[in-house]
Amino acid sequence: MGHREDLLEGAKKCLVEKGFVGTTARDVVKASGANLASIGYHYGSKDALMTEAFLALIQEWGDQFTAKVKGDGGSLERFRSVWDGVHAGHEESGPIWAASMEVALTRDRLPELRALLAASQGEGRKGLVSMFTGVPEEDLTAEDLRTAGAFYQALLNGFMLQWLFDPASAATPAELTEGMRRAVAAMARTAPSAGE
Repeated sequence: MGHREDLLEGAKKCLVEKGFVGTTARDVVKASGANLASIGYHYGSKDALMTEAFLALIQEWGDQFTAKVKGDGGSLERFRSVWDGVHAGHEESGPIWAASMEVALTRDRLPELRALLAASQGEGRKGLVSMFTGVPEEDLTAEDLRTAGAFYQALLNGFMLQWLFDPASAATPAELTEGMRRAVAAMARTAPSAGE
C-alpha cells in the first residue's frame, strides 16, 4: 500500500476508536505510519480524509450484507431482509454510527466536516434506495433520491439512534417490518379514490 491507502486505513481505525472529534491529524499519522504532510498532499485536509474514511466504512458495512438481501424489490420480504442485515452488523457498526451522530450534534463547530458529509448524502441515499428496491444505482433519478432515499435514510438513522441510545428497547427487524406493513395498510385505507 502507498501513503494514500495507509492514511485511509489509519483514519478508519481512528474513526472507530476515537470518533471524528477525538481524532487529530497526529493520531492518523501514528495509526497509518505515514507523515503529517501526506494528509494535505493526498486529501487536502484531515476532515476530508476523515470523511472519505467514514464513507469507506459505510460502504464496507453495506457490502457485508447487500449480497445476502432476499426478496423482490419493494417487497416486505426485501424490507425485512435489509433490516436483518443492518441489525446483524449493528454491534460492529455502532462506532461508525456514533461518529456520524457526533458530527450531526456538533452543529456549526465543524463546518467543513459537516459540509463534506452533507455532500456525500446523495451517494448514501442512492445505495439505500437500490438496496431496498433492487433498482440499480445508475437507474435512479434525483427525485428517487430526494423522496425514497430521504425516507430510507430517516429510517436507518432512526434505527441506529434507537440502538445507540438503548439497544434493549430498539426495534427489531420484525418490528420495523410490521410497522411498515401497518403504516402502508393505514395509508391504503385512507387514500382518496381515483375519482376524487
